[in-house]
Amino acid sequence: MRTRRRQSTQDPNPADRTLRAEQSAHAYARGPGVSPHLYAFVRALAAVFLRGWFRFRFTGAEHVPAEGPAIVAPNHKNFLDAFFVGLALNRHVRFMAKVELFRGPLAWLFLRLGAFPVRRGEADAEALETSRAILAAGGLVVVFPEGTRIADPDALGSPHHGAGRLALETGALIVPAAITGTAHLWLGALPKLKRVQIAFLPPVAAQPAEGRDEVTELIDDRVWPAVRDEYGRLRASPGLIAAGLAGLGLGGGLLARRRLEAARKPRLLGVVAPRKLRRKSKRQRLLDRLRSLR
Repeated sequence: MRTRRRQSTQDPNPADRTLRAEQSAHAYARGPGVSPHLYAFVRALAAVFLRGWFRFRFTGAEHVPAEGPAIVAPNHKNFLDAFFVGLALNRHVRFMAKVELFRGPLAWLFLRLGAFPVRRGEADAEALETSRAILAAGGLVVVFPEGTRIADPDALGSPHHGAGRLALETGALIVPAAITGTAHLWLGALPKLKRVQIAFLPPVAAQPAEGRDEVTELIDDRVWPAVRDEYGRLRASPGLIAAGLAGLGLGGGLLARRRLEAARKPRLLGVVAPRKLRRKSKRQRLLDRLRSLR
């Protein structure tokens, strides 16, 4: 009996332990938030790999304010997207990451590199409050409006409006950004040889919208169309190899296909649920189908 009681006090409820870990992560994010020396060290290591292997290029970094509150709103294809954004900018980048990452052994590392947890697929008041605290302190927050990774390289998801609400509440500018080349970045455990590009676009400020919801006007009419157009342009631009072949009179078909892609915007999907919720819904539909066969 004594042994059982001792075990129960030593092994708290997993749900309670997880909740405490999330609360601790948010408290750290609203306080110190980033370990400057660790951030600089990891950024230097990442620069060697990401710039070299993925031929990483970026443009428009001057559109991101050098100081003061700002929100970067890129499309989302890969876990590494936030790291590419951080590599392109000289400011410390803060970003939301799925809460599951903060339940593992690397939680301490993600926290000190600027991440903080968000519960995807639901309105996470704690994540929004942490974002407000960071912006109030003059920080830079990356918010992926799609809310989850969109694997299809020819499509973007429809945006959620969290970034717009943060901008209206805090007065922060939103910097639209397009990322290409990070879809299907891995072949098993090995990274593919791909060209990754980021383009930061001129910042967008919230403005009064006559007869329309201000958040909808800001995100659906101004921020996301800019991301969608730039994403299509980046995908259509030829790389150095293709341009070199064209200069030698070769690769004309590739350039023609690129120009055709430039004239065609990426498909816009509806709002896409996180992968975990999609899998859960798929399993539930399968179970319901099996029950109906009885």
